[in-house]
Amino acid sequence: MDTLLLIKAAIMGVVEGLTEFLPVSSTGHLILTQSLLGIPDSDVMKAFEVAIQPGAILAIFIVYWQLISKTLGTLHTSAISRKLVANILIGFLPAAVIGFAIHKKITEYLFNGPVVATAFIVGALVILWVETRKGREARIHHIDEMTAMDALKVGFCQCFGMIPGTSRSGSTIIGGLLVGLSRPVATEFSFFLAIPTLIGASVLEVFKVRHELAANAHEYLPMFAVGFIVSFLAAWVCVRWLLRYVATHTFIPFAWYRIAFGIVVLATWLTGMVHWTN
Repeated sequence: MDTLLLIKAAIMGVVEGLTEFLPVSSTGHLILTQSLLGIPDSDVMKAFEVAIQPGAILAIFIVYWQLISKTLGTLHTSAISRKLVANILIGFLPAAVIGFAIHKKITEYLFNGPVVATAFIVGALVILWVETRKGREARIHHIDEMTAMDALKVGFCQCFGMIPGTSRSGSTIIGGLLVGLSRPVATEFSFFLAIPTLIGASVLEVFKVRHELAANAHEYLPMFAVGFIVSFLAAWVCVRWLLRYVATHTFIPFAWYRIAFGIVVLATWLTGMVHWTN
């Protein structure tokens, strides 16, 4: 067992857990971290980056366990429970269909320094615009008030997160604000929407490299396990913090961070320090 590889896997898990639910693009941060750690790019590493996402999803189950267990336990008796599950599935549908259709094209043409940097900066400008526009008043203050159309609109917004550097959580949260959700509701729905989206992506990526993983299980399984566990712990801390943060703050600080990170992406791409592909 390579101890150094496990340490690197733990670092990647921390980065994934801390960035998955923030509007800052976990993919961009993982690419930079992988390069700085000197981890070779490979199909297994691509699968690893996606496979540790369920660790972050587990944090959602823990934080929202009461609501999730109540919802699933009352599906046959509660219209509100059925509505929430239906809205999550409706919101997931656009990403499932569009992602399946164009995933290869995105990987082939959009994973490069200029695209990632541009996505970071444009995403920041969108956040600044949404958070500073006048006359904005949320019409939905509880997740149970969302309609199927609200969920579908947020689902289409999630599709922008397929562009490297855009951020899945950023797309859904800011899209939710544009749809009329309050900041806490947009954040919560983004969390729930991540469950089918990230689990589906993880299963697909691991399936692609299943033969290589099986042939080298003694090497890869400990790495995947460490990344998963650390991702869960980091995400659990992040989610609890973010829920408190959105109650009294805007996402403007994240916009300025995105601009700074976009500049970092450009600098590392121009100098050849980081190979911005996936």
